[in-house]
Amino acid sequence: MSIALSAQDISRALTRISHEILERNHGSTELTILGIPTRGAHLASRIAHIMSGIEGREIACGTLDITMYRDDLRLRPPRPIMLTSIPPIGIEGRDVILIDDVLFSGRTIRAALDALGEVGRPRSVQLAALVDRGHRQLPIRADYVGKNLPTSPTQSVKVQLIEIDGIDEVVIEGEAN
Repeated sequence: MSIALSAQDISRALTRISHEILERNHGSTELTILGIPTRGAHLASRIAHIMSGIEGREIACGTLDITMYRDDLRLRPPRPIMLTSIPPIGIEGRDVILIDDVLFSGRTIRAALDALGEVGRPRSVQLAALVDRGHRQLPIRADYVGKNLPTSPTQSVKVQLIEIDGIDEVVIEGEAN
C-alpha cells in the first residue's frame, strides 16, 4: 500500500478543480454541482464550498444516485439505494458538473448520464474526478482531474475522506504488473 495523495494534496487538488470549473464556465451563475455517492457526494460538497468562498454566493449542489442505472447490478451483491438530492433550481438548461472520486472504466459515469437523463435536460454535462487511473472501457474522459495515477488493472485505488473514514488520503493497494 502506498499513499498517492495526502490530505494537503487532496485539498490543493479540490481548490484547483474549483478554480478550473469557474474559469471554464465564466463563473457559477449557471452551474449545478452533483456528486455521485458516496465519496463523490462529499467531494462535490467540498468543491461547492470552495467555489462559494471564491464567488461570494451559494453554489447549487446535490447528489445523484446511480445504483439502478449500473450495468453490473446482477454481478454484485445488492446495494442500498442512495439519496438523490437535486437542488431546488434544478438542472434544466444548466451546466451540470458531475463529481466522482475515481474514474476507472467509465461505467459509473455512463450510469450517471443515464440517471441524469431521468432528472432533466442540462445544457451541458462536465465531469470532475479526484483521481483518474486510466483503463477506460467506454469513451469517457474527465474535464477536470485532481491527479492522474497510472495503475495496473490488478491494483485498486482507495479514496478515504474524513467525513466517512476519519482521514483524507488516497492509497494504491496491490502490486503493479
